[in-house]
Parts: sequence; C-alpha cells; structure tokens
Amino acid sequence: MQNIWQHIYTAFIEADRWKLYLKGLGVTLEVSFFAALLGILIGTIAAFLKLSTRKNGSKTIASRIASAYIDIIRGTPTTVQLLIMWSGILATCKNSVLIASLTFGINSGAYVAEIVRAGILAVDKGQMEAGRSLGLNKFQTMRYIIIPQAFKSILPPLGNEFIVLIKETSIVGYVGMSDLTRVANQMTSKLFDVFTPLLGIAFIYFVLTKVLSILLAKLERRLRKSDNR
Repeated sequence: MQNIWQHIYTAFIEADRWKLYLKGLGVTLEVSFFAALLGILIGTIAAFLKLSTRKNGSKTIASRIASAYIDIIRGTPTTVQLLIMWSGILATCKNSVLIASLTFGINSGAYVAEIVRAGILAVDKGQMEAGRSLGLNKFQTMRYIIIPQAFKSILPPLGNEFIVLIKETSIVGYVGMSDLTRVANQMTSKLFDVFTPLLGIAFIYFVLTKVLSILLAKLERRLRKSDNR
C-alpha cells in the first residue's frame, strides 16, 4: 500500500502536478461543452432537413444534402476529421479550442440528427393530423405536439451521445491540445510510470460520465412523472 501511495503522490501531487491535470480537465470540459451545443444545433437542423419532402413525397435538395452530410461524417473516423480541420480547412486558425469544438460539434451533429429524426418518426402520424384538425399549422403542430412527445424518446440516446462525445475528446492531443489524456501521456514519459497517470485519468473520465448519467436519469424520471399527472 505504501508503494501504491508513493506512485499516486508522485504522479498527481508532487511538484503540484495536480494543476496540470486540472488544466487538462478544463480543456476537456470546454471542448465537450461547446461541441455538444453545436452538435444539438447542427443535428436538429439536419434532422428536419432530412425529413423534408415535396408534395409528391419525393426528397428535396436539402434532404439529399443533409443525408450526404450524415453519411460522410458517420462514415469517416473522428481523428481524421480533426486532422483535416487542423491542417487543412482551418490551418490558419490559431484557436485550437475553436477547431476542436467545431470538429466534434460537426461530428456529433450527424449522430444527433439521426437520433432526432428517429424520435420524430416514432411519434404516431395521427398526432400531426390531430394538430392540423385543431387549426394549427405544420410548424405549430411540430412545436407544440410532435417535439414534446419525441423529446422523451430522444433523451436516452442523446445522453449516450454526449457521454461518447466526452470520451472522444481524448484525441485532441493529436493537434497539440493539453487535455487530460495528453497530460497523462506527458506524465508517463516524464515519470516512467505508465499505469498510474492513465488509471487516474480513467477514473476522472468515469466520474464525468457517471455524473452526466445520473443527471440524465433524474431528468428522465421527472419526465415520466409528468406523464402520470
């Protein structure tokens, strides 16, 4: 036990190394937060565009563009997308947080789009007809009737997507950002101790995702309670 404590002390406490991990945690949370917001925005827009049809039922140009975006993003590795943004599309940008947030936001948006689309399609078609029969237009029916019902089925997979997003940000070290994983890698090289720093950040990631899971579970319970009123 004394030997284990010595490893922990050396990896996290000695020479105020905990400050480096704290700074790395801040980078991870910052990128995850902005990427999640962007992902929700892009994903929601893409979902509605993909659902758009002409009067004869055929796909619109916007629907085809949204489908292409979803297929391309979901069909290519996140690491490759990050490197393309860093060394190609936004090569002149010096704000690494912006580059990473845009990359993960665009990537997450493709998955969010499919989650939102599936949630909307899961609502019975009769709900749209009922709303229109009450004098609501299509937008009002979607806003006040369809989306509130779809949200309850969307929430669990959306929460899972955000949990995956937090863990995916661990690759930002490829573009030189000092997130949790990069800090741990630096410590393993400096201290010649591979196990302790990596185990430590694994625990931190677990705590982050567990807290998010608990918050989402509480929100789901509240939504279920509202169904019984």
